[in-house]
Order: sequence, then C-alpha cells, then structure tokens
Amino acid sequence: MDILYLMIICSVSLAVIFLIIFIIGAKNGQFEDDESPAVRMLFDSEIQKEKDQEKKQPKDEIEEDEKIDKK
Repeated sequence: MDILYLMIICSVSLAVIFLIIFIIGAKNGQFEDDESPAVRMLFDSEIQKEKDQEKKQPKDEIEEDEKIDKK
C-alpha cells in the first residue's frame, strides 16, 4: 500500500512539472503560430532553388548585371 502512495505522489508531481512547462511555453508564444510551419514546408524548395542559382552564377555576370541595373 505504501508503494501506491509513492506512485500517486510521483505521478502528480510529474503532471505538475509538465503543466508548469506548458504554461511557460504558452506565455513565451511557442504555440501561437500553428499554420506557417505547414505552409513554409511547401515554399522551402523554391527559396533553396533561388539560392542555388545565385551561387552558380559567376561573379562576372553579377557585376555585368549590376552595371546594367545602374544604367
């Protein structure tokens, strides 16, 4: 019977710890943005493709593009 009391105390204290962690996370705004991670996943590859194209473009072409833009 003593072990039952010990288990109840342990489980209640663990539940209180998780509740405190949840409240701290909610106050810090961790759970406010629930839509953008799903949407961000769809547009990740397009952003990566643009970055890859910029890396592949030689510096001479970039300088020429800048000169044309300035004119």
